[in-house]
Amino acid sequence: MDHGGVMAELLLKVHLTSHPMYLSNLGPLMYEDEHQRTWLHFFMETGGVLQVRLCQMNIHSGHNAFTTSPLTSSTMPSMWTLHLESQYLDSMGRFWRIVYHVKEDDMEEMILELMYD
Repeated sequence: MDHGGVMAELLLKVHLTSHPMYLSNLGPLMYEDEHQRTWLHFFMETGGVLQVRLCQMNIHSGHNAFTTSPLTSSTMPSMWTLHLESQYLDSMGRFWRIVYHVKEDDMEEMILELMYD
């Protein structure tokens, strides 16, 4: 069996240790970091654990093809601020652990998990 292709794919994924200082809500499904980069977010619930997947994509402002459910927008914080090195504090006072932050080709992806007391 040839695993060469699989290995090549894995090598493109780079784990990042520097995270955005903050992510500020731009509207439905979109956040912007301190470098004016756009991040799309997707909610995931796995086994009762709430996670948010953030993907950094270059979308020109004014492009609003993405829609969101009322539930999503009301539960989404208006801002995430980097707290310590591995957590974000959101505008609702909740802490989110950074599960991972990778860069694959030109796209960054970050998974945040809500921390319960």
